[in-house]
Amino acid sequence: LHRTRHTHFRARCQHSAPCSRAMISANSIVRPTVRSPFLVKQSHRCASRATRCTTIGSAAARPNRALEVATSGLASISRLPFGVNCNVVRFEGTLKVQKPMKLYEFEACPFCRRVREAITDLDLNVEVYPSPRGSTRHRAEVVAAGGKAMFPYLVDPNNGTEMYESADIVDYLYSRYGEGAEPSPYLIPSTLATGWIPLLLRPGRGAMRDDRALEDRPPKLLKLYNYDGNQFARLVREVLCELEIPYLLVSCGKGSPQREDLKAICGKTTVPFLVDPNTGVEMGDSAAIVEYLYKTYSSEGKK
Repeated sequence: LHRTRHTHFRARCQHSAPCSRAMISANSIVRPTVRSPFLVKQSHRCASRATRCTTIGSAAARPNRALEVATSGLASISRLPFGVNCNVVRFEGTLKVQKPMKLYEFEACPFCRRVREAITDLDLNVEVYPSPRGSTRHRAEVVAAGGKAMFPYLVDPNNGTEMYESADIVDYLYSRYGEGAEPSPYLIPSTLATGWIPLLLRPGRGAMRDDRALEDRPPKLLKLYNYDGNQFARLVREVLCELEIPYLLVSCGKGSPQREDLKAICGKTTVPFLVDPNTGVEMGDSAAIVEYLYKTYSSEGKK
């Protein structure tokens, strides 16, 4: 029923020339030949080439809410137990992150997800610079800094470290900020085993820049209280990625002491919770957050 042209990712999510390593298919371009109430077609202009391409499943298309929540929940289940719990707590007097690290990534990338899951486990806060395909800002910054558009890419201003390769980034985060903890021995290999499942469940989500994204990014970073395995937080991260909005990711995995900070702000510890210092808006419902982001930071809201 479908004729699909696949865009291949290298095992490190470098979408350039194919290599001999494991290839993961991200159903980023699909042309349905039948009508279906579950398939919403949206046209995107790819910044990397002059052709038009059609994407199924962009969050901008406002698909069925129940279906969105269900598929996001299944995506979270496919990656259990990773990205849910905080297993390392930093105490007074121990090494702390003086300046937030910068992570260039995009939501649909399974290797970027591996790093985000480690960030949840380590209870770290990082600045996220979404770099979807068609990016007009952040991909160029990575190329200028590291010489190639490959993701994830980590910048640690505390010691000048800059690096590609998700496995190396995970090792670095645990060795420097893990308080002696070791990553799960299953975190790295599980990415190849189940990391592709969210791509199938959430085709096109968090992969490509939306045509309606504004050219200028917000003056101040938005703040998102989040843990990677939360199905509702994923819906918000996908939109932040597609609109190429940078934000400070505050880890609030189960067991995180930062949940108390969140409770002090909104009276509860559930995520996602968004704080926008540019407008003074604070909100915690994922559907409301998604609607707010489109109204505030897309050309749709500027009409």
